[in-house]
Amino acid sequence: MKASAPGKIILFGEHAAVYGRPALAVPVTQVHADVEVLDSARAGIWINAPGVDLHAELNSLPGNHPIAAGIHGLFQLCGISQPCALEVTILSSIPVASGLGSGAAVSVALVRALALHIGHTLTDQQVNELVFDIERLHHGTPSGIDNTVITYAKPVFFIKGRPIETFKVGKPFTVVIAGTGIPAPTKESVADVRRLWMQDKEKVEKIFDEIGQISMSARRVIENGKPESLGELMDKNHQLLQELTVSSPDLDHLVQAARRAGAVGAKMSGGGRGGNMIALVEKEKAESVENALVSAGAKGTIVTVIESSK
Repeated sequence: MKASAPGKIILFGEHAAVYGRPALAVPVTQVHADVEVLDSARAGIWINAPGVDLHAELNSLPGNHPIAAGIHGLFQLCGISQPCALEVTILSSIPVASGLGSGAAVSVALVRALALHIGHTLTDQQVNELVFDIERLHHGTPSGIDNTVITYAKPVFFIKGRPIETFKVGKPFTVVIAGTGIPAPTKESVADVRRLWMQDKEKVEKIFDEIGQISMSARRVIENGKPESLGELMDKNHQLLQELTVSSPDLDHLVQAARRAGAVGAKMSGGGRGGNMIALVEKEKAESVENALVSAGAKGTIVTVIESSK
C-alpha cells in the first residue's frame, strides 16, 4: 500500500503560535513524501529511506527515533502486538530541516500507508494526534502547525489547543519559496525563543501579540480576496521575527533580494536560522523574482500558487 503527504509553508505566525497566538499555513503540493508498505519475505520490519541513508530493521532503531515512534504508535493505536514482516520504503522530495514540514509529511504518509496495509481505517483526527506526538521528538515543544496542515492538506488557521479551522482563499496568489541551504532544526530556535521569553516575558509577549494581530489581519485579507495587501504584513512579520533572533544574515539577504526584484513582500518562514523564506509576488513577476533569489544564493526555489477555495 502507498500513501503520500504534501509539504507545508507557514505564511504568518511562526514561533508566536507556540505561545497561543494564531498562525496561517498552507500545503505545498509541489513537494511530497511517499511511503510504500509491502509484505516481506524476511523476518522483521525493514525500513528503507535512501534520502537519509537509513536502511535498518525496526528493532535496531532507538524507541525515540521518529520513524520507529510512528510505527510503534500506529501498532499501539490499532492494538497490534505481533506485527507481520514488512518492507517500508520512504521517499521524499521535501528538503530536510528547511521549514517545509519534511518530518511531519513522512510521519503522515508512514502512518497512513501502514494503516492501509493492515486494513485499519484512521480518521484525520487520529492521524493528526499521532503525528503530533511524533513531532514532539523532532521539535521538543512544537506548535502543531506542521502535522495539522499536512494531515488535512488544506490552508489552516491554527491556534494551539483550539479546534482546527480551515479557511477559504478568496483569490489565488503566488508565493516564491527560496531555501538558504542551511539546515534549520526547529527545536533549537524554539528553545532559544523560550529563553528570551523567560528573560523578559513582558517584552516578548508584546512581540507575540503583534505577530498574532498580523495573522488575524492576514486571514481577513486572504478570505476577502485581497492578497496584494499581504505584502506589508509579511514585511512587518519578518521584522518581528528578527527581534526574536530567529532570522539570520542569509535569510535577511534573500528577503532583501526578493523585495529589490519586485516582490510585494517577503519574510522568513518556519523555525528560522536557516531553512526558507517566502516572497509574495505578482504572477507575472514570479520568474524574475525566482531568478533574482537564485542569483542571490538561494539553494532551491519553489513557485507555488495558493488556489481559491472551492
